Amino acid sequence: MGVLAVLLSWVVAGFAAGVSALIGAGAYFIPNVLFAVRVLAGLYSPKISNPLTFFLGEAFKLGSTVLLLLLAAYLGRGWLVWPALLLGLVCVLKGYVLLFMVRRPR
Repeated sequence: MGVLAVLLSWVVAGFAAGVSALIGAGAYFIPNVLFAVRVLAGLYSPKISNPLTFFLGEAFKLGSTVLLLLLAAYLGRGWLVWPALLLGLVCVLKGYVLLFMVRRPR
């Protein structure tokens, strides 16, 4: 979904919009991947997992997303295309909805 948002933004509004959509998609995708890797590593760990670790990881993921968006807003003041950034962010946030729509029930 993020790639689709980047391509759509790039074709419709140009290079800066495509980069803005990529930043928006990456601001959520990267912390989410790191969180998923951490959860999978904990699954194969010999230690018993703690629910607090999961919630702390989720809080870190959300905080990282906010920090990345703030950093993008600060560094991209002159050229950042906000509608494209938000499109990339929303597409990655709601990509699982498309997965459920196209997935066949067993």
